[in-house]
Amino acid sequence: MTSPTARRKDDHLRLALAQHDGTSVRDTDHVRFVHHALAGGAASDVSLASPALGWPVPLYVTGMTGGSARTAEVNRGLGIVARETGVPVAVGSMGIVLREPATLPTFTVLREENPDGFVLANTNANVSGADAARLVEALGADALQVHVNAPQEIAMPEGDRAFGHWAEAIAEIVDAVEVPVVVKEVGAGLSRGSVAALRDLGVAAVDVAGRGGTDFGAIESARRPAGERGYLAGWGQSAVTCLLESSDLPGVGAARGGIGLLASGGVRHALDVVTLLALGADAVGVAGTFLRVLVEEGVDALVALVRTWLEEVADLMALLGAQTVADLRATDVLLTGPVREVAELRGIDAAAYARRSPWSQV
Repeated sequence: MTSPTARRKDDHLRLALAQHDGTSVRDTDHVRFVHHALAGGAASDVSLASPALGWPVPLYVTGMTGGSARTAEVNRGLGIVARETGVPVAVGSMGIVLREPATLPTFTVLREENPDGFVLANTNANVSGADAARLVEALGADALQVHVNAPQEIAMPEGDRAFGHWAEAIAEIVDAVEVPVVVKEVGAGLSRGSVAALRDLGVAAVDVAGRGGTDFGAIESARRPAGERGYLAGWGQSAVTCLLESSDLPGVGAARGGIGLLASGGVRHALDVVTLLALGADAVGVAGTFLRVLVEEGVDALVALVRTWLEEVADLMALLGAQTVADLRATDVLLTGPVREVAELRGIDAAAYARRSPWSQV
C-alpha cells in the first residue's frame, strides 16, 4: 500500500512536469550580454571546471525526487545521466527514509548507477544532525543538500508552520556531517541577508534557487481541494536578482575564495547557464527542464542534451572571451525591464554591470 508521503511525492512529480513547457518569460530574458566583436577566444582554451566543491563542470542536476516506485525510476535515469556526462547530481528529499526505511532503495538506486560520481543527499532543515549524518551515510553521498522551503510548507495542506529554529538546525547539521553542506531554497530565492547568515553558519555553499522554475506554491495549492492559497504561486525572487544582491558579499563565491554560490530556478538552455555564471554563480543547477526530457524522451535523450549543453556553454564562453567560469564575471551585461527595476529598488548599480570588461574602459 502506498503511504501518504509517497503519494505526495508522486503528486509533486506529476504537477512539476505539467509546469515545464519552456514558454514563459524568465528574468534571464532581461539580462543581455554586450557583444564585443574582437573579444572572443577559442573553445579549445575554455576550462569548464567549476570553483564550487571541485566540480568538473559548472552544471549540476539539483534534487528532485525519490520515495516511491515511480520516482525510483526517475532517480535511476538521473544516475545514468550523471555517470555518462560527469555532472554532479542530487537526490530529492530523503526525510521519508527516516519514517519509512523501506523507501531507501528509491534513492540509493541513483548512487548504484553512478558509483564514482559526485552525489548529494538531500533533507529538510527539521532533521537532527545525527539523522542527517545517517542519510549521508546511507546514500554514500559526497555532500548534503539541505533545502529550506517555508513558502511551500505554508501552501502545503500538511506542511510545517514553524521555521524559527532552522538556523540552529542547519548549524547542528553542519557540525554533525563529515561532508560539505549546501543549503538550497526551493524556488523562492535566498536574499542577501539569508546568504550572509548561511555563510556565517559555516555551510560550504548556497543555492539561491529562485522563482521561475518549479513553483511549489502553485503545486501545493493544486493539491488542495479548491486550489486554496494559490496566491503563493510566484512568491519570492528569481535567481538573477538573488545573484545581483549577493555575489559581492565578503566570503561568498568560490571563485573569490568564499563559500560556493550556486544558482537554479527556471534554467532552460545553455545561455541561461552562462548568464547566471556571469552574474556570479560558481555553478548552475537544473531540475524541471531535465526532468521533462527524461520522462518524455528517455535517458539517452537526456544524456545527449546534457552533453550538448556543456558544448554550448564552452562555445558561449569562447564567444565572450572567457577561458574560465570566473572570467565570466568580467563580461558586460545589460540589466533591463523588471530586473533593472528590482536592482534599483535593492540599491544595486545596474549601470556598473554594463561596464565591467576592459572593452568598456576605453
